[in-house]
Amino acid sequence: MEVVMKRPKQSIKIILFIVFLLVLASIPALNVKAENAQSTAPSMKPEKANGSAVLFDNTHGQTAGAADWVIDGGFSDYASGLVGEGFSVTELRKNSAICYSDLEKYDVFVIPEANIPFKSSEQDAILKYVKQGGSVFFIADHYNADRNKNRWDASEVFNGYRRGAYLEPTKGMSSAEANSSAMKGVTSSDWLAENFGVRFRYNALGDLNATQVVKEGECFQITQNVDSVAMHAGSTVAIINPDIAKGIVYVPSGLSSDQKWSSAVDDGIYDGGGIKEGAYVAIAKVGQGKAAFIGDSSAVEDATPKYKKEENGGTKKTYDGYLEQDDATLLLQLTDWLSEQEDYTSFSEKGIPLDTKTQLHNFENPEDSVEIQSEPWATPASDYKWYDQNTFKAGSYGYTGNAGNEDSQPEEKEQTYTIGLPQTIVVGEELPLTIYFNGLSANTTYDGFKVGAYLNGGKQVGYFSNLDGKYQNQAGYSSSFSITTDQDGNASKVFAVKIDKSVTDTFFLRLKKGSKNLITNSCSISEYSNNKYQLNVPTVAKAGQETAVTIRINGLIADQTLSTMKIGSYLDGGTQVGLFLIDGVTWTSQYGYSDPFSLQADENGIITKTIRMKLKPGISGDVNLRLKQGSKKMVTVKITVQ
Repeated sequence: MEVVMKRPKQSIKIILFIVFLLVLASIPALNVKAENAQSTAPSMKPEKANGSAVLFDNTHGQTAGAADWVIDGGFSDYASGLVGEGFSVTELRKNSAICYSDLEKYDVFVIPEANIPFKSSEQDAILKYVKQGGSVFFIADHYNADRNKNRWDASEVFNGYRRGAYLEPTKGMSSAEANSSAMKGVTSSDWLAENFGVRFRYNALGDLNATQVVKEGECFQITQNVDSVAMHAGSTVAIINPDIAKGIVYVPSGLSSDQKWSSAVDDGIYDGGGIKEGAYVAIAKVGQGKAAFIGDSSAVEDATPKYKKEENGGTKKTYDGYLEQDDATLLLQLTDWLSEQEDYTSFSEKGIPLDTKTQLHNFENPEDSVEIQSEPWATPASDYKWYDQNTFKAGSYGYTGNAGNEDSQPEEKEQTYTIGLPQTIVVGEELPLTIYFNGLSANTTYDGFKVGAYLNGGKQVGYFSNLDGKYQNQAGYSSSFSITTDQDGNASKVFAVKIDKSVTDTFFLRLKKGSKNLITNSCSISEYSNNKYQLNVPTVAKAGQETAVTIRINGLIADQTLSTMKIGSYLDGGTQVGLFLIDGVTWTSQYGYSDPFSLQADENGIITKTIRMKLKPGISGDVNLRLKQGSKKMVTVKITVQ
């Protein structure tokens, strides 16, 4: 049965290696617009690339039921963590079968819980890819985690056959299902065991922590700093060929029926846990490539689903598994190992201790397996067909607009969020922060937003001010705020922010709405230049929307006052394009230089003043921002405007 029936995660803690970065395109808020294989696939690029690329499958029902295993949804923590390690990350999005050309340019192919079986041609393409040096990561779940109610769960898809239907992969299906394009080319075989040396078992263990971890020196350092990996209704992997396959994380020994998943269709726990139960996490070396396996998607997921349920349009609920135990550490180190192509073909060549074969029960022989209870585990909605996206409901991935409910679910514009910070970010100094909102409903108020700055591991390091000179006493998320859009559905929110002086390298700035993460930027600490006069502006500004600008002047006498200051924004030809709010009360009435104002230095002889600017709607490209004292030009900077 699908994951929505699992118990919520327990004892979640923030851990190292949780890294969120700005994606190539801003992550849209959940809406009901059609998004399917014809839509542009999301992609994430690192600030400092390590040269490796990871591809995530989204062609085999990865968003069916309560699953949302996509890089900008329920797997965004994992994907962003990879980007933080220097990987580029891309989603595979298509309606046709996977072929070798889809995979060959990527170092790692991640397959989150496949709910639609692989065709023989797809199995051949994946195997060719691995044998020629690629790596694949199979993420399964407990037996009967059949999210789209097509009788196939991920462990069966990966193994290559259905339990109790080895000789007839379409057993129990209607004629329409059996003859659908999704089932054409699907055959039964013991594919995973024969080629990768492992087989997912039919077991279904409940909520527990896998604490039997192989020493890092016996598994290529993959388990370094890993003591525990969470499971919430999962399965294990039988080691079939120890020459090429090895378990690296196991559930505890001494388990009883009390620890099985409450909805398990059989004993749930087959051999009391431990090594005899099979590996929770395993690795394999196949040809020039590698593979990895995990028996539960719970360890990978996060609490930010993107889509609605395809069957009924219902809201999904996922959990912060990636934040739990040492899950993130394991996943990142495992992917790093997968990304390194190596020529050895068996673990013994590297001096790695070999496992013993997992002793299986007779009912686990593929040809002898039986269907314990009638499948699917629940009757699908009468108007839902897992193989026909025309029946998918609005807001789900694959929705085509033909499900009969588009009149009640109007299409919206793409919603984007942009965080504007200056190029130079100095700890302990007042910095301008602007958050731009675009593509929302016109003339509408949205509330529940907040922004925060944090380090790897979750430590908060940001102090926020609403440009009133009052900062938070403790580092943390800003107070909740609202925005009201203009006639074009755009808005912005300006802050001043100070980053804690303890920060020495990278930190992350995140915008949230309620508990939903909207966008996260990676930011690097730097130092100010020796220039006396500085204007700090966002690297990119939006025309027609309020933008924060910070004036900084150093080298003055304590408490010194500078008068007749003016600021203006203009195009290269001299046309004035800026409105300004200096005193927090009154905007300038026309495009041009602001009225004269005064600035006073602090006890250290430094002036810092954050003001509001609004650039003329419709302009784009480079704009000049200049600070003057009287008629004297003090400093001029360029702003890139969108």
